[in-house]
Amino acid sequence: MWTQGAVPLTIRRMAHNPMLIPKDGPPRHYVREWRKFRGLTQERLAERTPFTTGAISQLETGRTSYTQDMLEALASALDCRAGDLISRNPYMDGDVVYLFNDLPDDKKRIAIEMLRTLKTA
Repeated sequence: MWTQGAVPLTIRRMAHNPMLIPKDGPPRHYVREWRKFRGLTQERLAERTPFTTGAISQLETGRTSYTQDMLEALASALDCRAGDLISRNPYMDGDVVYLFNDLPDDKKRIAIEMLRTLKTA
């Protein structure tokens, strides 16, 4: 119950940790999709990061927002780029696109030539 002189513990925690500030709307990222794409549970992902299972759950459900540090730690654990977590659903792009995007530029040229050869074969 709210009283004028007392600040509830949850609000005090939010003031010290912006990750706990609720946000509106659905998640604006693909953390859950990347986690599932890699075949990980929330518990296994938490073991690979400095975050708790609860923090990952809250992020995935949209109850909290992410920080750049969180994205980078999750990306490392999920073997992708931080930008992938907010811009690419791994199930929508497919394995070929994901593999191609991870190639260095010189290998991309070779891959394109190989695909052109296959197309005309």
